[in-house]
Amino acid sequence: MEAASKGAFEAGGLTVGILPGSSPQDANQYVTIPILTCMSYARNIVVVKTGRVVIAVGGAFGTLSEIAHALGDGIPTIGLGTWELSREGIETDGIVRVKSPKEAVDKAIEIAHNSRS
Repeated sequence: MEAASKGAFEAGGLTVGILPGSSPQDANQYVTIPILTCMSYARNIVVVKTGRVVIAVGGAFGTLSEIAHALGDGIPTIGLGTWELSREGIETDGIVRVKSPKEAVDKAIEIAHNSRS
């Protein structure tokens, strides 16, 4: 999350951190607006529902949870070196795979612009 915040911040973007705890000091130095949820992993739903597209980078079980919520709600999901989902050995994940952070951002912007209603 820090790398994404840093890239957006250094490009002149407004960065928002949806934090699991109750302290704004938990945000990384590139977060412009910290949102304190006091929800731990339950905040993953807030993270997913706040965006038009989800980009999953690497990640552990919290990322897997966010991917599941996004896919379950029909929110486009882009993956960079992240989880691969299958059922009974058949790939079923629906994640758009990319090979670089730039490709992930470009694809997310493209999808977001094409999904405006």
